[in-house]
Amino acid sequence: MYDVLVLGGGPAGVTAALRARELGADVALVQQGNLGGTCTNDGCVPTRVLAHAAWLVREAGQYAHYGLVGEAPTVDFPRLLARAQETVYRIHEKKQLRAHLEQMGVAVFTPAGARFADAHTLACGDATMLQAQNIIISAGGHARRLLFPGSELALTHSDVWSMTRLPRSIAIVGGAATGCQLASVFAAFGARVHLLEVGPRPLGVEDEAISLGIRQAFERRGIAVLTQIGGIKRIERAAGTLRLIYGPEGTDHAVEAEAVLLAVGWQANTDELNLPAAGVECDRGYIRVDDSLRTTAPHIFAAGDITGRMMLVQSATAEGALAAESAVLGSGGKDRHQIVPHGGFTDPEYGSVGLTESQARAQEDCAVAVVPYAHVDRALIDGHTEGFCKLIVSKSSHRLLGAHIVGEQAVEILQMVAAGMAADMWVEQLAELELAYPTFAAVVGLAARKITRELGVIPLAPQWRALGQTAAAEWERSDA
Repeated sequence: MYDVLVLGGGPAGVTAALRARELGADVALVQQGNLGGTCTNDGCVPTRVLAHAAWLVREAGQYAHYGLVGEAPTVDFPRLLARAQETVYRIHEKKQLRAHLEQMGVAVFTPAGARFADAHTLACGDATMLQAQNIIISAGGHARRLLFPGSELALTHSDVWSMTRLPRSIAIVGGAATGCQLASVFAAFGARVHLLEVGPRPLGVEDEAISLGIRQAFERRGIAVLTQIGGIKRIERAAGTLRLIYGPEGTDHAVEAEAVLLAVGWQANTDELNLPAAGVECDRGYIRVDDSLRTTAPHIFAAGDITGRMMLVQSATAEGALAAESAVLGSGGKDRHQIVPHGGFTDPEYGSVGLTESQARAQEDCAVAVVPYAHVDRALIDGHTEGFCKLIVSKSSHRLLGAHIVGEQAVEILQMVAAGMAADMWVEQLAELELAYPTFAAVVGLAARKITRELGVIPLAPQWRALGQTAAAEWERSDA
């Protein structure tokens, strides 16, 4: 009988187990397969390897502009996939999760499977029975598959790692983060890409400026972006390729490609857990939790993808810590996810934190500044002027409400704004930071200074105000 039993060894589960041990609990962790979760094993880590290879291909396209002579690289796809798998192994070697957990006093079990026998007991696939006073479920999720005629011919992101060659053409269904990243990668490698999205825009949960910026960038790279496609009806084999049939009811449209990949969402790993035996209820396939991550069973908590709240590593880690504290100390904490920087390693990158412009304007009067990358000296130097930084600030408090960036190093730059939001920074403070020159991060300083002028924080002489917005923009470029 353990104090806390954690089911799942991804970011949420590992964090929950370690935090519960820090609080003095006797802890066991159960994980089927490799520790580290989806992101380490077949998600973020190997996908980032593909994205880095795509970045190298793109950079080679600038050779002639910088006086470099050499042939453009070609992609040895099997070798690239081997590199991705090697990187996964290296991450595991670096983290040494099992050794770290055991060193901290966590008992680790890796059976073939586990399910609830009753509200306090897990029955493992090797006949081991584990009991605990409190249980934290962090069993993660998996790529959702749609059922339609010919759906067995489609891939998910997990199938990419077993592909034997680079397809000359690919149709990707789903324009959220995973679909956009893979569309960008395959296009960089020379494949003809169709990206199909049922909603009105790709990256539909992001700020509209990011959706538009990424769509335009994709189309400039030859990616066909199809939105409001209706439903997927079937996949047919057609003369060595696949034909994807889609459209609203009563209409049929077709895309032909060598491969079809589904990136249509993330499903919780709840089916095999026998949750009714524990009194744990689900909502839309995800475990229902309150703000302290307590499930409908008072001694059972859930964290990470299985709750359906935030499908991000950083959020799963935060939830794991909160679930452990709730299980050991009681339900005092709250799960909020108010400041969660995130983004995608597309080309160009995109990153977001805080409120979108529409969300912010629905809550209060706000000031918005958009500064193109073309105004940043580093972007001109490196030949990457595509993109923008959008900063959203409260007019009443001058606090940062959100930021949305498309362009080189967008995800890295975004961390500075997220830190400022967490520190309750005024936009004036952000504007006054003496940022290193020349850097891409300078775009944030430009946006902050633009907003301070709009808010009237920086006094201007009457003759300067009379010059108007065009002259102000010219000053802003020279001030970079």
